[in-house]
Amino acid sequence: MQIDAFLKVIEASRFATTIRDSIWMFPIIESIHVISFTLVVGTIAVIDLRLLGLASTQRSFQRMASDILKWTWAAFGLTVATGLTMFSTNARIYYHNPFFRTKMLLLLLAGLNMLVFEMTAGRTVPQWDKARSAPRAGKAVAVLSLSLWIGVIFMGRIIGFTTHPGKVLPPPPGVNFDNFLQSAPSGNSGGTSATPQAPPNPIKK
Repeated sequence: MQIDAFLKVIEASRFATTIRDSIWMFPIIESIHVISFTLVVGTIAVIDLRLLGLASTQRSFQRMASDILKWTWAAFGLTVATGLTMFSTNARIYYHNPFFRTKMLLLLLAGLNMLVFEMTAGRTVPQWDKARSAPRAGKAVAVLSLSLWIGVIFMGRIIGFTTHPGKVLPPPPGVNFDNFLQSAPSGNSGGTSATPQAPPNPIKK
């Protein structure tokens, strides 16, 4: 089965169709995705700044990482779950979007960067655990990590402007969004606003 055919099957699933055709489900899922992703990037940034000696320099790196990373992984799991859910609604559009592919590549590189840290400075943490900053290898990993996650943020924002919904439903009968913020008289059921009246003329003396 070709990739486009597989993605089309995902889009046609009842799960994806329900979310795509709902007015509220996709925005709610997207909001959860953004909040959880913010927590991921924020906690990682704290650790990177600690490695660079720019934040929490008085705290043990091991203890700080132990306290923070559990929240990072929990938020990352939620981010992946909501991201896959949104992907299913327009899988072919996202898959062929160059900015989406770039975002996935940056995420992969960020993961590999973490692996590099574990294989280098991570092995000698007990030696610099309470030092102000990490050794050069740790600092290099931190700088690259911050750069990659900033790139992920930018790609995520650009994706929002380069994709379109798969289906736009018309508003319910009787709802006029053009006049939604305009006031109407209590006895008027047509949705039109009342004609403004001119102020009374001042009394001439």
